[in-house]
Amino acid sequence: MKVGVLGAGTMGAGIAQVAAQSGHEVVLVDLNEGVLEKAKFGLAGVLSRMIEKGKLSKEKATHIQNAIHYATSMTAFEDCGLVIEAIIENLEVKNKVFEQLETIVSSECILASNTSSLSIASIGSALKKSDRIIGIHFFNPAPLMPLVEIIPAVQTSAATLEKSKLLIAEWKKTGVVCKDTPGFIVNRVARPFYGEALRIYEEGIADFATIDWAMTAIGGFKMGPFTLMDYIGNDVNYAVTESVFASFYFDPRFKPSFTQKRHKEAGFYGRKTGRGYYDYSEGTAAIKPNEDQKIGEYIFKRILVMLINEAVDAVFMNVASPQDVDLAMTNGVNYPKGLLKWGDELGLEEVLLQLEDLFAEFGEDRYRPNPLLRKMARENRKFFN
Repeated sequence: MKVGVLGAGTMGAGIAQVAAQSGHEVVLVDLNEGVLEKAKFGLAGVLSRMIEKGKLSKEKATHIQNAIHYATSMTAFEDCGLVIEAIIENLEVKNKVFEQLETIVSSECILASNTSSLSIASIGSALKKSDRIIGIHFFNPAPLMPLVEIIPAVQTSAATLEKSKLLIAEWKKTGVVCKDTPGFIVNRVARPFYGEALRIYEEGIADFATIDWAMTAIGGFKMGPFTLMDYIGNDVNYAVTESVFASFYFDPRFKPSFTQKRHKEAGFYGRKTGRGYYDYSEGTAAIKPNEDQKIGEYIFKRILVMLINEAVDAVFMNVASPQDVDLAMTNGVNYPKGLLKWGDELGLEEVLLQLEDLFAEFGEDRYRPNPLLRKMARENRKFFN
């Protein structure tokens, strides 16, 4: 099957590489010739490094390069069996693109979006044959990150879902199926990692470095929330938070932070601008955290129980199965453990107790324990045996 990818940015180029490495002929389309050239040059560099490390033979690398065809017109998708869109996160633009795509491809061609924040149903509304729409959300960098969220819309046929699941498995990716809800699994469940860390800072409990230290040294996370937000980009991370908040009808659990908003407004996006929560200028000394164990434990446990509560909510609202929620968080954002498994280990009664303490102290809806958590704690049940 020939695979089409629309958008030759970092994500689109990465998806094209994944498909080509899996033996597909690939058409990579971008209206900007400069972007296409950059993608072609970037792929050559990646493959060259893989050859040097002994991960790829020269013959295989040449085959991958020859399998990808570059074009500036969507008419090149004419004989594709699957087209994955990886362009700007703008619904109006995506609708126009899918409407046009439908006039080019066959009636059997699956049309997929790599969106991380928009409704698949709303994207598919532009199609006359909307049962072919599906969300196939890769994580950056696509060739390295194992997770792919597979999101059927209400219009998606069972056949489209099954074909997509089989394809992702063939590409040796970890596919998790989730409901078409804001943020899907990862961007929904991960919100407290950022939001509660920002809240703890705003309350004056600890500075950025101390919160990061607590989550890495005590929690075992590879990056602390502020280091990670600087890595992702505060402009990008804030936009996702704002989108999820609005999409959930302004549920307080997803409320954005003024601290992050001000950093975004100031242009302190993080590493890419040289300044975020930290200053990345040459010669700037790293801020030393306050390594007080008691404060660190408080920070870690407070953020962790919020994350677990959000993971439980995803199961309660049938967004995904417990297995897929935990797979998503370990494979998509490299959490040290699946959150539901972590909850089992801590004891769901203990998680509930900590959330109830926070709810009693602050009186805010963001700390409300999920009904499924209450029920499972009451019945002394676990998510996994």
